Amino acid sequence: MDPYAILTCRTQEQRSSTATGLLQLLLLVNFNFQSKGSEPEWNETFVFNVSDDVPEVAIKLMDSDALSNDDFVGEAKISLEPLFLEGRIPPTVYNVVKDEEYRGEIKIGLTFIPEVNFYDCLLLRHADYWFSYIQQQKY
Repeated sequence: MDPYAILTCRTQEQRSSTATGLLQLLLLVNFNFQSKGSEPEWNETFVFNVSDDVPEVAIKLMDSDALSNDDFVGEAKISLEPLFLEGRIPPTVYNVVKDEEYRGEIKIGLTFIPEVNFYDCLLLRHADYWFSYIQQQKY
C-alpha cells in the first residue's frame, strides 16, 4: 500500500506526500493511519484558513497506484468545534470509514492558531495605557 491523504477544509484542499505513516494540519494535523498491516507516517504540516463557521475537516485516505487510478481507502471527518473552544486537540484516534464500514484508524492532532488583525495588535500594544486609563476613571 502506498497511502496518501487529501485534507479538505471547506473549499481548501491539500495533499500529503505518499507515505511510509504522522501528519500535521496547522489548524496542525498529526496522522498515524492504522489498517490491516499498515502504519504509514507523514510528519507533515498543513495550514488552512478557517473561521468558526467551518464545521469540520475531512481526511480522505488514498492508495497510490502507478498503472491505474488511485484507490479510495476511506475517510475520517473531524468536527472543529472543540478545536475552536480549546485551541488544540491532542493526538486522537478517529475511525476511517468507507461506505459506512470501518476500515481502520487515523491518529490526528490539531492546533488552531488565531489570526491577529491590525486593530488587535494596536490594542495589545497599548493595553497598559488603556488599563491604567480605565482604572483612573470614576464610575
